[in-house]
Amino acid sequence: MTQGALEAAAVAAFGRGVRLESASSTTGGCIHACYLVGTSAGRIFVKLNAPRFADAFAAEADGLAALRAAGIRAPEPIAHGTAAGHAYLALELLELGGREDFAALGRALAALHRSTGERFGWARDNYIGASAQHNAQAASWTVFWREQRLAPQLELALANGHGEIRKPVEALYEALPQLLAAHSPAASLLHGDLWRGNAGFVAGGAPVVFDPAVYRGDRETDLAMTELFGGFPGAFYAAYTEAWPLEPGYRTRKHLYNLYHLLNHLNLFGGGYREQVRATLGLLLRAL
Repeated sequence: MTQGALEAAAVAAFGRGVRLESASSTTGGCIHACYLVGTSAGRIFVKLNAPRFADAFAAEADGLAALRAAGIRAPEPIAHGTAAGHAYLALELLELGGREDFAALGRALAALHRSTGERFGWARDNYIGASAQHNAQAASWTVFWREQRLAPQLELALANGHGEIRKPVEALYEALPQLLAAHSPAASLLHGDLWRGNAGFVAGGAPVVFDPAVYRGDRETDLAMTELFGGFPGAFYAAYTEAWPLEPGYRTRKHLYNLYHLLNHLNLFGGGYREQVRATLGLLLRAL
């Protein structure tokens, strides 16, 4: 069945008559099965999963196209669909492993964030990892962050048995206007899931990003997430802040923004993240 899905992805990418010549499994995330696929018409990178992931692949293709249109390098989405009992996404194959120019990545991210819109959110919902990400658009950043980011994760956490976080999260809801007082961010185009594993470099050191969860929001949310799981080298942050300095208060707001990802990890992977969630909530509430 896997070969049938890979053949379908190849046909969708290159047209009928193309021959599947090789397929080898490779890394590309913890959710999907990924393959380097050689055909008579060229090579592609293909992700496969169960048919229920078809919408996730459509959302990923949408996000990659948005990033590319804004000028940051990302794999070109070529085709997506379902075949032979699988959902598939065919992407441009980028050969990673070049010199790591993190300063160039910082400048590229700042340039991406210069692409702004009128409202926060996105034209469609998408996914943050395996979780649904809600993107109903709003004129208020505070309202968007409360209703489209924190509230769905809290609801899921309560359903998963983490009732102890209800009161501190609801207290944080009440405090959001104070935490975000005097902060009026532009609705920047965001990668949305920017940790070290979702960035790479091709020959010559040129940076590329992948696996996005795009929407328009406060640019600080992308910067905050880069600090959450291991962080990027100092050259990245120095280049970003030289291109577009951060505003006062970021050192507190970053914890508010990373709470979303910590709640998501609590919901996806369980209680190992409970203490980080509780510590972050305590830090934010003490900051008031």
